[in-house]
Amino acid sequence: MTQSETPATQPHPPEDIVYPEAIPFALVHLACLGILWTGAAATDWMLFGILYLLRMWAVTAGYHRYFSHRSFKTSRLFQFLLAFLAQSSGQGGVLWWSATHRRHHRHSDTIEDVHSPARHGLWFAHVGWVFTRKRGKTDYSLVKDLRRYPELVWLDRHRFVPVFVLALATWLAGGWSALFVGFFLSTVFLFHATFFINSLAHLIGKQRYVTGDDSRNNLWLALITMGEGWHNNHHFYPASVRQGFRWWEVDLTFYILRLLAVMRLVWDLREPPRHVVAGERRLPQALLEQVARQLAESFSIEAITGQIRQARPHAPRIEEWLQKVREAGAQAGERLHELPLPHLPHLPTLEDFKRRALQMYAHIPKLDEVASRAQLILVHMVYEELQATS
Repeated sequence: MTQSETPATQPHPPEDIVYPEAIPFALVHLACLGILWTGAAATDWMLFGILYLLRMWAVTAGYHRYFSHRSFKTSRLFQFLLAFLAQSSGQGGVLWWSATHRRHHRHSDTIEDVHSPARHGLWFAHVGWVFTRKRGKTDYSLVKDLRRYPELVWLDRHRFVPVFVLALATWLAGGWSALFVGFFLSTVFLFHATFFINSLAHLIGKQRYVTGDDSRNNLWLALITMGEGWHNNHHFYPASVRQGFRWWEVDLTFYILRLLAVMRLVWDLREPPRHVVAGERRLPQALLEQVARQLAESFSIEAITGQIRQARPHAPRIEEWLQKVREAGAQAGERLHELPLPHLPHLPTLEDFKRRALQMYAHIPKLDEVASRAQLILVHMVYEELQATS
């Protein structure tokens, strides 16, 4: 069981949905039905593949690795071209996209992360968040480095201009069938492949590194997104331009950037140091605390408290422990570590926490410290639940 399986979801109320924002999104999907009217030639499908791959690369290399994480450098002209091409994907303005993504990394899989499946549910994390008031306005304080460029500010304010330019160019080049297949259908596929990283990449796959969130590595998502599926790698070291840390982790976006570096169109590509790849990066105390909480929440509080309620009449040690916690008063949460921990079959042991941690992560530094802290967090959560229902 992982954090994602805990009942910690917080569905957004209907009044938080800005329905007009859904109209362009829905129209792009409906436009794909035009294929039934025009049919589709082989050249249309070729155009579909070209526009999907070209814009996927612009989103992953441009929006994500360059504008959001500044993991390489380029010229001002190529920077503008990256932003224009990425914005033709219909995924919002360059400043908005970067600010939203930086906020995601600050609050990954917490209640403040607007597209966390653990906190808001799978469907909302995949697409529902796009229409909320929270995502509507750009937090410019997060993108001060990008606001220095007036051309990027202009693009962000006129987010549909690149979309219309590409759509018009597609229609002029191949007619209606090219527009419906090459542009609209590839845009829909691009939408959902990108959104899979927000949703499925936090649910399905393996966690090699301790990140304090649910980010996972997934080969299939990496293939359809040109390397973005190595999501746990990315959350462990976001500054890296290369997200496939191992040689066998296919990362087409990085390979193309390496080629562009040879051509001197980009430079200073930041790659993960060896100690990072080996998982030896020192983790801050705040992250270890977050990991301990994630580990504690992977156990079912409801099941444990239910067992304790049934056992209370026959287990004086439980009452003795609860009495000591009550005597601690308002400082119970801070003083739990001073109270003797009852050795009861209903509470997971320290070894249980260690085993669960090793199941959740391939490698976890300070295992004993994390497991001990997670045990105390769980005890506190159990106490709070018992007090609330007693």
